[in-house]
Amino acid sequence: MPEPQPLPAVKMSLRLDFSPGGRLGPGKIALLEAVAETGSISGAGRAMAMSYRRAWLLIDDLNRMFRTPLVEAQPGGARGGGAELTPLGREVVAHYRAIESKALKAGGLHIEALQALIDPEADTSRPSSQAGSGTADIRDSS
Repeated sequence: MPEPQPLPAVKMSLRLDFSPGGRLGPGKIALLEAVAETGSISGAGRAMAMSYRRAWLLIDDLNRMFRTPLVEAQPGGARGGGAELTPLGREVVAHYRAIESKALKAGGLHIEALQALIDPEADTSRPSSQAGSGTADIRDSS
């Protein structure tokens, strides 16, 4: 009898679309966490393999999205610059991570059921001619 295959690993991504308001997802949260770890926007960008400009634009987007900024930056120069999360920035990261954790726990049984249905031999590296695209709205409760 063949030995059972291990279940595939699962990573869940959560993106919140506030309308109006903007989007908050794993990339922006990781960028905020990288700013907190590195103490700079450029360091956070390097840690995430993105340009300083891209990191700065995302931080600017986040700062405009909320009532008060999530990141405070000091200009560079002889003393060097720096950036840090504001209390609201730390709160936003904490709320996002809490939502992510609770969603994963709430869907645990269904995720395990889907894992058991995955074909471990499937080649998903190339697109299928029958692949469709669609989005789900959390208001769809069916």
